[in-house]
Amino acid sequence: MIMKKKLKYAFRITHIDNIPHIINYGLVKKNSQYRNENFVNIGDQQIIQLREDKDIKGYKISDYIPFYLGPRSPMLYVVQHGYNGVPQIEPEKIVYCVIKLDDLVRNNIDCIFTDGHALSELTSFYKKDDLMRIDDIVSYEDVYSTQWNSEIDIDLKRRKEAELLVSNDLAPCLICGYVVYNEKARNILKNMGVNDNKIVILPGYYF
Repeated sequence: MIMKKKLKYAFRITHIDNIPHIINYGLVKKNSQYRNENFVNIGDQQIIQLREDKDIKGYKISDYIPFYLGPRSPMLYVVQHGYNGVPQIEPEKIVYCVIKLDDLVRNNIDCIFTDGHALSELTSFYKKDDLMRIDDIVSYEDVYSTQWNSEIDIDLKRRKEAELLVSNDLAPCLICGYVVYNEKARNILKNMGVNDNKIVILPGYYF
């Protein structure tokens, strides 16, 4: 019998220059009293503006801290290649901040999640109480897929971009690890004060 793989983590990518602030204050909302005034943005400004302008099914998406439920997202592809007017950023300057879904449940962290890209009309939103059954809602195979352009399954890209949206600032202790591209990035994080046992080199999480 093949055991079904379960979703355990959520991933937020950020510029490596943001890590010192994250170490001290955690992952914070843009309007937090602890916000980083020198935050280096790596996102698609058009998408960010769409999230800012729209209430999606009763939720103002820009009020949440967004995570993907799998690595190697289409957004990361855009950032690494510099498409859609997004400045190109080398993979060694991009860091994954990783959190555990179980920690959110254990600490009663207020959040919602989706079964696809939050801006899509096809996407459904779920409350934090549904996190216990997330594997019945979001497919591990979809969010960990390395390809998303499929003539057979044209909805795969939307599902690949399933999101976790956290309502409030997340303390540094809730970040269980950091994924980096190479040894150089690992050493930079160590010099910033990140514990070595929290850093994992996974070039396969990049393009």
